[in-house]
Amino acid sequence: MRSEADALDAYSRTVTGVAESVSPSVVRIQVANSRGRDGSGSGFIFTPDGFVLTNSHVVHGATRIDVLTPDSGEFKAQLIGEDPDTDLALLRIDAPVLRTVRLGDSRKIRVGQLVVAIGNPYGFQYTVTAGVVSALGRSLRSQSGHLIEDVIQTDAALNPGNSGGPLVNASGEVIGVNTATILPAQGLCFAISINTAQFIASKLIRHGAVRRSYIGVQAQTAALNRTIARHYEIKTTTGALVLAAEPGTPAQKAGLQEGDIIVALEGEPVEGVDVLHRLLTEEKIGVSTRLTVLRGAKRLELRVIPGVRPGQ
Repeated sequence: MRSEADALDAYSRTVTGVAESVSPSVVRIQVANSRGRDGSGSGFIFTPDGFVLTNSHVVHGATRIDVLTPDSGEFKAQLIGEDPDTDLALLRIDAPVLRTVRLGDSRKIRVGQLVVAIGNPYGFQYTVTAGVVSALGRSLRSQSGHLIEDVIQTDAALNPGNSGGPLVNASGEVIGVNTATILPAQGLCFAISINTAQFIASKLIRHGAVRRSYIGVQAQTAALNRTIARHYEIKTTTGALVLAAEPGTPAQKAGLQEGDIIVALEGEPVEGVDVLHRLLTEEKIGVSTRLTVLRGAKRLELRVIPGVRPGQ
């Protein structure tokens, strides 16, 4: 007579093994805020000294954050920092004998591969769902309005409370941070890639925030005049149309005007507002930067010195 373990098929053995190895590192996060509303979410321990990754929207505005670990009990957490633009946050707890996850490489993910999502939906602890990677390279709008790039789409079921939990591959490595479900659609769930999460976490550990530059324009993505674009050998078909250059900002000082279309920044094509935001990195703060602009039928090269985004 075969044992129960022998009766499990390969799929079940994989999911069971992943759940058993990763669940001890998944935590439940309970938050309270000044409005008297409690909330909960998920997170995972990724360093032995107690750093926990979760979503920014899980802990944003919290006056108290408590983390319940599987092995060591409940602890008050310190918010190290958060980045609403990527919906990621970093907590730290002072707890003994913490078990950590293994981090994978999201560049190695392939569409169709098995993934497991672990979290605490509706407050139930350590719920496991499984599915496949449905698509890669998706973009997702964060609550701050910023576009998150390189998002993983999966059909592993996510529910409220799963936010911040790990998305894990068949080897038990975390490849994403579960972040969102498209409620009207069936089976559309998203996770921030672990490579993005590691980069943001390193910034939060060092600085407590992620600094980005800005130039101070109100803009929207707009189509280029094809004749003008061909004349100047511009390969893109769209750019960032300036609706207004805010007073006193780097954009106004650089001479940007309403109606200008930004088509490149330091030679990098700007296909729209989201690309412009992505190119305005911390490294460009205070650095004279070349903007290529179409103003009517003219192409202009302007110099702008990006500043620190307000609130950072």
